[in-house]
Amino acid sequence: MTAGTRTAWLRTLALAALVLASGLGIGLLIDQPWPALTVAALGMLAWHYWKLHGVLMRLNARQRPRPPVDGGAWHELDRLLLRGQTDMRARKRRLLAMLRAYRAAAAALPDAVVVIERNRQRVLWFNEAATPLLGLQHPQHIEASVVGALQPLPMASWLAAGRNAEPMTDVPSPIDPARRLSLRLIPYSDELWLLVARDVTKLMRLEHMRRDFVANVSHELRTPLTVIHGYLEMLDPEEQPEWAPMLAEMQRQSQRMTQLVEDLLTLSRLEARDTLPEEHIAMAPMLATLRREAEALSQGLHQVRMHDNTNIDLWGSHNELHSAFSNLVSNAVRYTPAGGEITIDFTMDANGGAVLSVRDSGYGIPEAHLPRITERFYRVSTSRSRESGGTGLGLAIAKHILGLHGARLEVASQVGLGSTFSCHFDPARVQPRYASRYPEATP
Repeated sequence: MTAGTRTAWLRTLALAALVLASGLGIGLLIDQPWPALTVAALGMLAWHYWKLHGVLMRLNARQRPRPPVDGGAWHELDRLLLRGQTDMRARKRRLLAMLRAYRAAAAALPDAVVVIERNRQRVLWFNEAATPLLGLQHPQHIEASVVGALQPLPMASWLAAGRNAEPMTDVPSPIDPARRLSLRLIPYSDELWLLVARDVTKLMRLEHMRRDFVANVSHELRTPLTVIHGYLEMLDPEEQPEWAPMLAEMQRQSQRMTQLVEDLLTLSRLEARDTLPEEHIAMAPMLATLRREAEALSQGLHQVRMHDNTNIDLWGSHNELHSAFSNLVSNAVRYTPAGGEITIDFTMDANGGAVLSVRDSGYGIPEAHLPRITERFYRVSTSRSRESGGTGLGLAIAKHILGLHGARLEVASQVGLGSTFSCHFDPARVQPRYASRYPEATP
């Protein structure tokens, strides 16, 4: 209790005592002390009720409390109510100003911003950019279903993923298929989601030009590299022994350039496709092939192990998945010193999906490099990659192939203890294995 409130309370008590004393004095003068005291008490009680009624009426009518006139408790109550309402009005003005500023900022964004109610999947608000990008109109699309408003985009399955929804990096606009959009779902509360759509038409056009340029240059390099490689094969080091080291180095570099061109063409071909032909993939023969490839590349310098106890197969593109798995296996062999161990595991996860992992006991990858190792031409160690003969595109190819299958690549590594590359497939990609058709892979 503050000093002012305490003073007002004491003054009210003093006033009540004065009224009662006056009533008692008047009663003694007329020789009726108790009736006079009763009348004074009832009058004081009626006055307090009248004051309470006035406060309740002002609060109910949302009138501003009257400024205090004297120092009584009721006027102190009016003063506190006036201060509280003044603070509340000031706070409300600040909140409204902030809300207007946020809405103005959201409205000025070049990206479309849509606020979605999570449970009903309804549109609650959208900015001006949502009209030319997504075709949303005010007010007919307020409280409308997001799935219906943004047809033909696959919004139902995308929203069903919730916080696990992956961004859609290249989808056509609902009102202009020539305009390409990037969609991102941001759950910023338990009840509200934020849908952000960005126009990436120019970016996709530049990306398409880059892919065409890389594909054309790689294709044009094929012929001269073939010619150079052919002439190098015709040169006999025994005829000119002093040229033997140079010829060997030239042949090695020409083969490396040829492999680089082939990888660039493969990556360009994959980037130009949205889907792949799908078939039932027998995993037992594929795993056996991967083991043979690892042993051939290792040339007996590593111990290659394989475990497959799942009794399942996959559904997808056989050639492309074999290319992705082969890249992981060849990387494991290249970056593992002699005497190391390569392990290929094919297992099921807790959700009914499949996981193919390639584990090695090699050099390992520093944690700072892990987010970027699937970028094209990114190298953790340039000298070691040059010695191993890698092109820097194997992981980029593997990641892209897995992405076309709706799968993901996870990497776990520790310097000096090796690395594990895991390919995670959804349950929809899992198929039962028929023992009569496909023999089990041996561990």
